[in-house]
Amino acid sequence: MHTTMITGATGFIGRHVVEEARTREIPLRLMSRHRPPVLTTGPAAPGDAGPGSAVRRNAGPGNTVSGNPLTATVPAQGVVADLARPDTLRGACDGVDVLLHCASQIGGPADVNEAVNARGTAALVAEARRAGVRRIVYLSTASVYGRGTFRSARAETLDRHPGSVTSRTRAAAEDAVREAGGIVLRPHLVYGVGDIWVVPALARLLLALSGASAGWHARMSAVSAPELARLVLGVGSAPAGSLTASVYHAAHPRPVTAAELLSAVADCMGLPVPRGKLTVAQVRERLVAADLPQLALDMLATDHWFDSAPLWSDLGRVPGPGFAVDFAETREWYGNTVRAAV
Repeated sequence: MHTTMITGATGFIGRHVVEEARTREIPLRLMSRHRPPVLTTGPAAPGDAGPGSAVRRNAGPGNTVSGNPLTATVPAQGVVADLARPDTLRGACDGVDVLLHCASQIGGPADVNEAVNARGTAALVAEARRAGVRRIVYLSTASVYGRGTFRSARAETLDRHPGSVTSRTRAAAEDAVREAGGIVLRPHLVYGVGDIWVVPALARLLLALSGASAGWHARMSAVSAPELARLVLGVGSAPAGSLTASVYHAAHPRPVTAAELLSAVADCMGLPVPRGKLTVAQVRERLVAADLPQLALDMLATDHWFDSAPLWSDLGRVPGPGFAVDFAETREWYGNTVRAAV
């Protein structure tokens, strides 16, 4: 069986990709710049969203270590390499058939975003091409579109207008992948075990609103982390010719309303369910008073619904039950883990 290399294996999504690959008994190579903890599907460690994720330290850059740092049941190798240091990538992709690039720098200094997301991905792609990797899959984000209203929007009809250095450098990473013939996946909201972004931000917003709401009729694309992992692996293993696009939206095809999302978050976090008649302007005032960013409100007040049907169709996959069922499966984890951090 061919080897699949995963970057970002201890990050939020990367952990789920590894877990799904384990169930399929796929031989793995996991690229990292750190010595690993024992990997289980759980919250990402601080810094895991950055240049690479932990596997095993070796004597030199680009060297592999036999054995399995995750579990004794799946063949795996660890390779030490750092996206921010392109010279360490030499040899990292040798013998690899599929590269699943799930590592990104999210936030932090602009120069680190440039080094990891833009230049680091370009160097990794160049190394993958040199090594003869058959398929490159990059996990990007719908944030590359910037602000706006999106209703059943298809990737081929949208222009990118990234509004942050993270989104801008991830768009640059997309370009490097696509120029090499690779595939880009753009999820929007991703939830599940290990989430340190979506639900914590919504919980803080709910606390600031004290149970009030602004209507929350907007629809948005969402996907559970395990389902996204299955999509990532599906694209990596899809037969040649079955993929009809170089960019796909990766989400459950049925959008979730802001009201559904906020009610679910309120329930699992023990917070007041949003009710009341606040206007968007009044909500903004409360967020300013609580020293919270406006981005969450902007995302909830207007549609962010991206058409993912082409991805499901090309993979020949039937979507799972969707938000209500998938989120319920993570309710206990969110309640126990995230509540204390909000």
